[in-house]
Amino acid sequence: MPVALTTLVQHIDSTLEVGRFRDYCPNGLQVEGRPEVGRLLTGVTACQALLDAAVSWEADAVLVHHGYFWKGEPAVVTGMKRRRLATLLGHDISLLAYHLPLDAHPQLGNNAQLGLRLGIRESRPLDPAASDAVGDIGELAAARPAGELVAQLAELTGREPLHIGDAAAPVRRIAWCTGAAQSYLPQALAAGADLFITGEVSEPTVHMAREEGIHFVAAGHHATERYGVQALGEYLAGRFGLEHRFVDIDNPV
Repeated sequence: MPVALTTLVQHIDSTLEVGRFRDYCPNGLQVEGRPEVGRLLTGVTACQALLDAAVSWEADAVLVHHGYFWKGEPAVVTGMKRRRLATLLGHDISLLAYHLPLDAHPQLGNNAQLGLRLGIRESRPLDPAASDAVGDIGELAAARPAGELVAQLAELTGREPLHIGDAAAPVRRIAWCTGAAQSYLPQALAAGADLFITGEVSEPTVHMAREEGIHFVAAGHHATERYGVQALGEYLAGRFGLEHRFVDIDNPV
């Protein structure tokens, strides 16, 4: 049986503790569609291709990590924004988006799901003093050559990560934060990490990693953030008896 949209949104908001986070966009229901949800389509970003897939599958709602209405973006509804909103509103499809809360959840989050797939154990927040921290740090069961971990990431994500460091050097304490978190490298250093994984890289990051003696891996923004929304969608499908489909719209970044 379908679930009320309001019930679904309230449950996700509560599960992900949305109120804890100061974010760059609104978390939760961003575009309201039909009042009940029986089919839930998930994806990383609410791009036009994902919306078209939702229309084709006759989804009631779309759940993503990257939604709309980011701070600093133009407020006018023209061009790409108009087309995207017209697709949702014209087909009565709701859009739900969860950014930092989905990164940080200790079981369903992007970081937790990536760490699980890499075999990192006893993970904990990279900055335990921050109430809305999103990075993690943990240990491998045993030290491994950095190149082995990078190869595992490549197989997992389907793309070749950028690795700054000696592939033969052993690593054990791993810090990571999915997406565009290259600025967290100093926190990884302060926490004593041997290697830091994120999605993107900036030019100064390479020099910092080399000069501070820490391995740095950029494994792809999209590639590292595919797992949280899938886990959340599967959890909701089991909780509410929904039909769930994850659609991966490839993005090389």
